[in-house]
Amino acid sequence: MSELQDIVSRSSQLMAAIRALETKRPDRLFEDPYAAQLAGSEIIAQVEPKLKEYGIRYVEVRTRFFDDFMVSSASQIGQIVILGAGMDTRAFRLPWPPETRLYELDRLEVLQKKESILQDSPAKALRICVAADLGQAWSSQLLATGFQPEQPTLWLLEGLIYYLNETEVDLLLKTISELSAIGSCLGADLLNVKLIQEAVTEWSQSYLGDLPEKSWRYGCDEPEKLFTEHAWQASVVQPGDEGAHFGRFTLQFPPREVPDVSRCFFVTANKV
Repeated sequence: MSELQDIVSRSSQLMAAIRALETKRPDRLFEDPYAAQLAGSEIIAQVEPKLKEYGIRYVEVRTRFFDDFMVSSASQIGQIVILGAGMDTRAFRLPWPPETRLYELDRLEVLQKKESILQDSPAKALRICVAADLGQAWSSQLLATGFQPEQPTLWLLEGLIYYLNETEVDLLLKTISELSAIGSCLGADLLNVKLIQEAVTEWSQSYLGDLPEKSWRYGCDEPEKLFTEHAWQASVVQPGDEGAHFGRFTLQFPPREVPDVSRCFFVTANKV
């Protein structure tokens, strides 16, 4: 299988490299035994020096935050959709309840790359891969695989929204809402407008890791308002807040009302 060329697709391997390095730590926040294979030794070697240089670990904390959110939510919801799944391994490494159905949506080349590596690894849920461009209409592809919109769904939009433009974000959230029964929930991370504008600065390298910042397009200063407009009731925290640092994200952001600060957000929401 050839290497992933698209910068956004390759970011999925960068994230896998960070998870692989976290897994090696004695005080790891999670364990991902598949990440090293998915990242590859070359990308891990590129990422490791940067992680040693910077002490604030956004990706690791984000992974643990949404791991916890998904495990707790899945006790009540048996249908899960990971949008922009990339090299995500939650289908394989988290303790899903029996009969959980987990859909992974991403570009065909990404899914094929992942499948070529993990084809002999047993998933802990019924895993269904759906090839789709999330910047375009994709609901028909999901529905064709047996997705049941009348049942509550757990959605994950991790490391996705800021790669889209405003029109694409609106279409994405509108589609999710149309497919979500009452009782559905979602998790997402967002960056604010100032951070998008400063994405090529040392700040982003220091706190967000080795991400392809030049592909970031969408910033949001009011995540609660964004999700309310699409019929979701959202709860928002910043990494470093109580329940969102795990002793690893040591930067403390100023209060949200303080202007002109680069910020990132973890969002959990319920369909209303």
